[in-house]
Amino acid sequence: MAKDRSEPELDQELIDLPPELRWREWMRRIEAVLFASASPVPRDDLARVVGQGASIDLLVEDLVADLDGRAFEIAQVAGGWMFRTRPAYAPAIRAAADVGDQLLDLSEFDVAVLAAVAYHQPITRDGLKDIFGKEISRDLIGRLHARGLIGTGPRSPQRGAPYTFVTTDAFLVAFGLASLRELPDREQLEDAGVIDAV
Repeated sequence: MAKDRSEPELDQELIDLPPELRWREWMRRIEAVLFASASPVPRDDLARVVGQGASIDLLVEDLVADLDGRAFEIAQVAGGWMFRTRPAYAPAIRAAADVGDQLLDLSEFDVAVLAAVAYHQPITRDGLKDIFGKEISRDLIGRLHARGLIGTGPRSPQRGAPYTFVTTDAFLVAFGLASLRELPDREQLEDAGVIDAV
């Protein structure tokens, strides 16, 4: 028979601690939650570990400053925060760590299709065909879906009600975006030489 191991209630307010130590403890709690989570942690979840008067934004901001100079950072992605390794250390990780299926290994065309979905979502395969001037294979769509980068959106109101495709939170995480509003606009793409000016 298993013992009843009820967890003690978490003291969010920490009123017994001086304000300076209370703030530090709240920062450490947020750090622990972000460290333990495999996906971005939204504000509401972080609010469960700190007191009523605590500002999540200021706590995260102080934690970001506290981590300055470390090999990892806190990134705001997909409506939450998560730890990620700084890009400067990517070669060292690839050389020594088993990152397995974490690598996206996308072709240039895969990325182009992802970009089309991101900018035109919800979009059908016919919509993608109109953009690229050729049929987009079900295999490519399946690969992007299997990696969690796209999902199915609402059925299109067109004849036959074809499926539409949309990007996912995994897409935002993979490309380090807090939301789709962070996608570069046409002018930024032209300035970077990615597309031709019209």
